[in-house]
Amino acid sequence: MSRKGISLEEKRRRMEKYLHETCDFFQLKELEKAGPKLGVVQQSVKEVVQGLIDDGLVHSDKIGPSNYYWSYPSAAEHALRSKEEQLQAKLDQERKKNEELKREIELAQQGREPSDEREKILSELKELQAENKALMNEMQLYKDNDPETYKAKEKAIVVCKEAVNRWTENIWTMQSHCTNKYGIPRDEFNKAFNIDSELDTIE
Repeated sequence: MSRKGISLEEKRRRMEKYLHETCDFFQLKELEKAGPKLGVVQQSVKEVVQGLIDDGLVHSDKIGPSNYYWSYPSAAEHALRSKEEQLQAKLDQERKKNEELKREIELAQQGREPSDEREKILSELKELQAENKALMNEMQLYKDNDPETYKAKEKAIVVCKEAVNRWTENIWTMQSHCTNKYGIPRDEFNKAFNIDSELDTIE
């Protein structure tokens, strides 16, 4: 019976942990040699390391004819703080969009032709759902990491959780508005936008 392979996220975690524990510089061939001991097959080491570089968790530089790779715990914390700042900026931007959407709803309630406004509102609701899903995926990614290695991520998880709950409540608001204003049954509304009938906030 073949042994089940580990996930890409677990490979990333193991490789980063190895670099943190050794606090040394490595050529790619050295990491490929160490990979199997970490449960990372040699052929996938380059992909794993490149992914960590793209996320700012591993550094690389060319010294002479060779490329060297390294990572320190402080660099990981810095990358997480940077990611948190990016998330916060995105949340601020989405709050602004939400306020604009509320103003549009108010205008729609002031006697403008409902059919056109309804389509616009439902279209923007779809965007809110996409943001909700993206934030939930982002939060899950943080949860999957090792909490001992990434203490700084805890604050980011809280930010993401609050954002997910906020957008869930926004979806409920849009659902109630469209049901009350345009007479769209809730079950048809949910079906049209693939909304789970058990959609709820998270603890």
